[in-house]
Amino acid sequence: MTLSRSILAVAFVAVAQHALVQQVRAQDVSMPELDAILAHPKVVNMLDDIKADDERTFAEQKRITEIPAPPFKEKARAEYYQKRMQELGLKDVSIDAEGNVLALRKGSGGGPKLVVSAHLDTVFPEGTDVTVKDKDGAIVAPGIGDDSRGLAALLSLIKAMNENQIATVGDILFVGTVGEEELGNLRGVKALFRDHTDIDGFISIDGLGITRVVNQATGSHRYEFIFKGPGGHSFQEFGLPSATHAMGRAIAKIAELQPPSDPKTTFTVGTVTGGTSVNAIAAEARMAVDMRSNSTDELLKLEARLLELVKEAVADENARWKSDKMSVEAKMIGDRPAGIVPMDSPIVKATQRAVSAVTKGPRPTFAGSSTDSNIAMSLGIPAVTIGGGGEGGNWHSRNEWYKPTNAWYGPQNALLTVLMLTGLDGVTKPALPLRKAAK
Repeated sequence: MTLSRSILAVAFVAVAQHALVQQVRAQDVSMPELDAILAHPKVVNMLDDIKADDERTFAEQKRITEIPAPPFKEKARAEYYQKRMQELGLKDVSIDAEGNVLALRKGSGGGPKLVVSAHLDTVFPEGTDVTVKDKDGAIVAPGIGDDSRGLAALLSLIKAMNENQIATVGDILFVGTVGEEELGNLRGVKALFRDHTDIDGFISIDGLGITRVVNQATGSHRYEFIFKGPGGHSFQEFGLPSATHAMGRAIAKIAELQPPSDPKTTFTVGTVTGGTSVNAIAAEARMAVDMRSNSTDELLKLEARLLELVKEAVADENARWKSDKMSVEAKMIGDRPAGIVPMDSPIVKATQRAVSAVTKGPRPTFAGSSTDSNIAMSLGIPAVTIGGGGEGGNWHSRNEWYKPTNAWYGPQNALLTVLMLTGLDGVTKPALPLRKAAK
């Protein structure tokens, strides 16, 4: 599904409030529901079970990592994830047409529908060695943290809830999504919200540390530019416009752009290809460009100016050789909308209280990022992205590493957040309101 530009442009007027959440430290928030939840014997047991299950969860994380899930080829991992959800006691488990794994856990009725998700895909191409290795006191493997940890934490949450027969008021839809990374363009969550119009809230488990919470969606537009000219012999037909020269002119112009630092807005020419040989005037050249911003307005301004510069570069190349043979085609290859969830939203408050309860100290900081939550936020659906627990680094590299330091914090935090939002049956009411569209 592709969200229309008009939806993107008006998706969330509150983006103007970006300064309120970028790296803002949370304030003390009263959530009386959590006190009642923490006092419940089953919840005490679940928190203990999650910690006791930490070693098994870590083993699950490593097992998931070694199932390849390159972009657009997540099927093997999806089938494994479906099987694990079924083994943990979920009955209504399926893989949808887009490739997402869906498992509905019904509540007692009358409550909201909350999605809790992690993404199945990695950035690594087919054939990448995904063997997990020990190195310098850490575990190293492509995708070991992003997002194998999120997937394992989600299974730990399901296991604790089902084994303790916990009942919520609202429904929980557990999802393993496809297409979160790279040119997947959030296709999994786009399909999810296209096919399920009754979702009231959304949580993505992505990243590690639980004290960093994403409640702002960094929007991005990605383009491939294809420069085309007549081509020819570098000596005999000298004087014809060159596709690589036109692309070079465009890159030079783009490099001089000065986007605002607040709201943070960025660009990069990520990849370039072109030409046929050293002694040929290039007939074709391509470049891929990434633009990002925490503001929809600024993203659209940057996009408009960049498109102008590319056209100017082509005109300059034609003028240099007194030609009209050079052209450029612009293809949008990525569209991730921006959005924001206000600090006074119940989903943000619940996350704050859960983090403080789990860590018994540090309160979360709130920031912007590009995650599966982008789509929910752009549609005005309350959403956050939270960490799966542990620590790691070298994201999106073959040397990605992970250490299970206090890793159980991740699923514990998710559990408390989920229970506050969906309501613990017979104990608390859901903090997450039903959306008007879902009533």
